[in-house]
This record gives sequence, C-alpha cells and structure tokens, in this order.
Amino acid sequence: MMSPARLSVGSLAVGLLVLLLKVLAWQMTGSVALFSDALESIVNLVTAGAAFAAIRVAARPADRSHPWGHQKAEYLAAVLEGALIVFAALLILREAAGVLLSGAERALEAPWSGLAINGAATAINLVWARILLRGGRAAGSAALVADGHHLMADVMTSFGVALGIVLAGLSGIWLLDPLLAIAVAINVLWSGWIVIRASLPGLMDAALPPEEQAAIRAEIAEVGGGAAQAHDLRTRSDGRVTFIDFHLIVPGDMRVDAAHAICDRIEARLRASRPNASVTIHVEPEHKAKDADAPGDVVLIDPAAPPGS
Repeated sequence: MMSPARLSVGSLAVGLLVLLLKVLAWQMTGSVALFSDALESIVNLVTAGAAFAAIRVAARPADRSHPWGHQKAEYLAAVLEGALIVFAALLILREAAGVLLSGAERALEAPWSGLAINGAATAINLVWARILLRGGRAAGSAALVADGHHLMADVMTSFGVALGIVLAGLSGIWLLDPLLAIAVAINVLWSGWIVIRASLPGLMDAALPPEEQAAIRAEIAEVGGGAAQAHDLRTRSDGRVTFIDFHLIVPGDMRVDAAHAICDRIEARLRASRPNASVTIHVEPEHKAKDADAPGDVVLIDPAAPPGS
C-alpha cells in the first residue's frame, strides 16, 4: 500500500492527465456537458494539490505552537475541497443557463470521438478513485478519502454525461446537452455537501463511534487489574491519531510505581489496536470513584484481578 504522501503525488499526476483528456474532448465537440465534466476535473486537480499540501503539514510532529500535532490540516483541506466542488457546480450552472437562455440549439461536432476520449479519462478516474479510497481509509487520511469520494462522484457524472450525449446524438435533440449540464451541476453540488459534512466531525472534535468507545472500555477492564474503575472517558479522532482520555481509580494507599505499572499496561493494550493512539490517564484515589449507575462512562474493574486478566 502506498503512503499518503505518494498517493497525493499520484493524484496530482492523474488529475493533470484526466484534465487534459477531458479538455480535448470538450474542444472536439463543443458540448456544454463535456465542458462541465472538464471543469470538475480542474477542481479535482486543485483539490489534489490541497490534499498534497495538507498531508505534508499533517505529517509534521507536534511542536510548541501545535502541541497536539498538525493533523487537522487534512480536515481543513477536505472542507476546502467541498467548497471548491460547490464553486465548480455554480460555474457549470452559469454556463448551462447561458446556453438555454440564448435559445440556440446546435449539433455537436465529432461527438463519438469526444466521447471515446472522455471515456478513457473516466476509466482512469475510476481506477484511481478506488485506490485513493482504499489507501486513505487504511491510513486514516481524511484528505485522501475526500479526494476519493470526489473522484467517484466525478466518475458517475461522466457516465451520466456520456449517456446523455449518446441519447442526444441518436435522437437529434441537442437541447439535451445544456439540460444534462444542469443535472451534472446538481450532482456536483450534492457531492460537495457530502465532502463538507464528512469533514465537520473531525474539525468539531466529535467522539469516536459508540462501538469503538465500547471496545476501549472493554480493553481497559481487561488489563486494568489492581485498579477499581475508570470513568469520564473522552475520545476523538484527529486524522491518523486517536486521542483517549479518562480517569483511573486506584486504592489510596497504592504506591506510585504500582499505579504507573497499571497505566502502562492499559496504554499498551489500547495502542496495540490503535498504533497512533495518544492516551492520557488521570490517576485518582478511591474516594473519587463514581457510582456504577452514575451518568457518564463508568468502567468497573476487579481490583483483585491479576494483571492482564
């Protein structure tokens, strides 16, 4: 599996190639629908550049100015991508509306040759979108996943454009061309909204899904022998880093080194399934314990259980 940095460079190369092919198809035919498809490819190239920059920034280690790291750069890039997608849709609507209002209806030039070139560009996008989605999910890269979803939406758009031009060519109703461009714009708008919506939880520090939180609680109870309970679990995902924070209750007379050993076991267990996890444990004495039915996440641990049981 390629690294996020290499995938982002590949997106730039693929985006440039696909853009050149789609611009050629548009110039050969004069189709407004193919123009809309080419315009979306310009956005693809710009957003691939944004993803490349964001991945480089996100990979920087934490420093004094950013003690929690730079991972949110990927979410910012994904939101930027969604905004650019919406902008492209508005440009497509403007072009299509201009053709409709002019009342001119003209046949396309060399529609079949243009479709063949556009089809080759679509096939390239389809293959690369699947690679991006698989690689982005494996690496926990919000920018790459957003880029992959955008390319997949572009593929669906291109299929729709091709079908419409085929129908227009067979029927001779060339007014279908600008109408198809409007349909493309609506689909692109929806794609932009999906990208923005998927990135907002990361920017807002949303908690991990309930099933992931349940797994964390189970792992704490599994290896927390010697402690009494854990509570006030807080989680969030920041790109490739998972942040886990909770309070651990230990007997008041427990030595510091013994409490530290319990924390080490818990941290090792949590990081075994989340290699990039950042775990913060607040050790507290038994009088800070919460009732089992108290609001919040209370993880009961058997104090007499042997370590790692």
